[in-house]
Amino acid sequence: MTELLTKETFLEKVFNYEKNSEWKFEGNVPCIIDFYADWCGPCKMVAPILEELSEEYEGKLNIYKVDTEAQQELSAAFGIRSIPSMLFCPKDEQPQMATGALPKQQLEKIIEEVLKVSKN
Repeated sequence: MTELLTKETFLEKVFNYEKNSEWKFEGNVPCIIDFYADWCGPCKMVAPILEELSEEYEGKLNIYKVDTEAQQELSAAFGIRSIPSMLFCPKDEQPQMATGALPKQQLEKIIEEVLKVSKN
């Protein structure tokens, strides 16, 4: 199940950018953060894929969503200019950003290569 983040829950579960200037991941397992908006067509195409992935990788990976309309400060902090944008956060490495509606196969490849999470 994907979880909607506010600035407060983002600071607690992903990265407290108010306290740390250097990236410090707060989560227990890697995560994907989907920056989206309700009016965005491509975002609506990606949403069911992310729901599927959250079930397939349950317990190994968290998938969060950030509504760029409601969380403008959070979007600005990450320089979100186009949506959908996804932030891939490995446990011990720097995060990587990707933009656009990525197909499921490409997301699975990023989950394995960047987040170092496999289904099995």
